[in-house]
Amino acid sequence: MMLTDAWIPLVLTLKVAGIATALNMVLGVAVAYLFARKNFLGKEFLDAMLTLPMVMPPTVLGYYLLVLLGREGPIGAFLKEQFDINLIFTWQGAVIAASIVSFPLVFKGARAAFESTEIYYEQAAQVLNVSDWAIFLRVTLPLAWRGILAGVLLAFARSAGEFGATLMIAGSIPGKTQTLSIAVYEAVQAGQDDVANFLVLLTSVVCMSVLLVSGRLAPGRVISRNL
Repeated sequence: MMLTDAWIPLVLTLKVAGIATALNMVLGVAVAYLFARKNFLGKEFLDAMLTLPMVMPPTVLGYYLLVLLGREGPIGAFLKEQFDINLIFTWQGAVIAASIVSFPLVFKGARAAFESTEIYYEQAAQVLNVSDWAIFLRVTLPLAWRGILAGVLLAFARSAGEFGATLMIAGSIPGKTQTLSIAVYEAVQAGQDDVANFLVLLTSVVCMSVLLVSGRLAPGRVISRNL
């Protein structure tokens, strides 16, 4: 890779991380709200399963995805037969890998935010015959948005830095599936130190910026500032 081409994996990384984060923002917040407000059989087991990608080695997770989404896998075979869709060695496959790896960050952050909100505000809105959907949008979400956004930003940073699962399912095709972290690895392997240094700098700047913003949005920081 030439130094002038180093921006290509950055654009792809932002694309993959952005889509993965958007998906998690919808699914993660919805699931987190369900877990924060409802009790049901198997809740703790499902919580452990949804959090598992946070502690599972990315290469192991990537292997599971490869088995499921490959042409011989149950999901991959169905998609290929019914819709002629192949997710292996595509940027869409990288999005799936990044989404699954970063999902626990949105889920845990949003759940903690919902559980920390005062439920009597919601109860007061129910007394006024406000619909459940309106209560969520006008009461619950405004109270929990800082914690949710902090989790979303961390998920974006995790998606941008994903390596193992992405490499397993999407490979390293320059311009198509080669994200920043994979490009760094390839540059080091090829002895291109100048390219590797530039890519590492780009990755560090992106991740540090996200962490700084996320830290300022943390609920604990807001409470301490008000005190």
